[in-house]
Amino acid sequence: MSDRTTAPDPDRLQDWEQRTEVPLFVASVVFLTGYAVRVLAPLGAQPWRDIALALVAATWLLFAVDYGVRLRLSGQGRRFPRTHRLDTVVLLLPLLRPLRVVQIYQVVQKRREQPRLSLYARVMTYAGLTTLLLGFSASLAVYHQERGAPDSTIRTFGDAVWWACATLTTVGYGDAVPVTLGGRIVATGLMACGLALLGAVTGSFSSWLLQVFTREDEKGPREGA
Repeated sequence: MSDRTTAPDPDRLQDWEQRTEVPLFVASVVFLTGYAVRVLAPLGAQPWRDIALALVAATWLLFAVDYGVRLRLSGQGRRFPRTHRLDTVVLLLPLLRPLRVVQIYQVVQKRREQPRLSLYARVMTYAGLTTLLLGFSASLAVYHQERGAPDSTIRTFGDAVWWACATLTTVGYGDAVPVTLGGRIVATGLMACGLALLGAVTGSFSSWLLQVFTREDEKGPREGA
């Protein structure tokens, strides 16, 4: 028998995405909270650590079910991971789900006639929100990898937050540097995201300034000046 993909159903897929995007974002916040408790709570803090682990596992299973439903409704079969790279990445690395914040806005905005914020305000707002969530997630991940490693310079969660801020802003003081393989993988991803977010914010701000100055030039000098 030949390998056939399921017939695509774009209407049902779109309806599914609109109905689940916001609840899944809430689930991602629950996942992040559970992971934070798991990482930051002392080893003897029971049953909170076990509850946090259960929340992490349950929400990840929810993400996997959503991915399976999207795959089936898309009708793309094995091509789905290539055409939905962000969905695939956040399934494998749920801490990156804050990157979907723009898609969440698009789903919510479809229920309204006009956006409440201008284009430039939206870019800077969502880039800022993504930066905060991504920085917090990266701080947790790198602290989890580095806190018990020999010769590590990231011993506390405060050190991890400081490292994340320096990395996202591309400053890179070098006083806190990951030494483990896992920590360096997190650092590589955060550097790439930091450059992208910084470029989006600065580009949007520069474009807004250019638009403002252009409007002033078009008005010309005031009469009697």
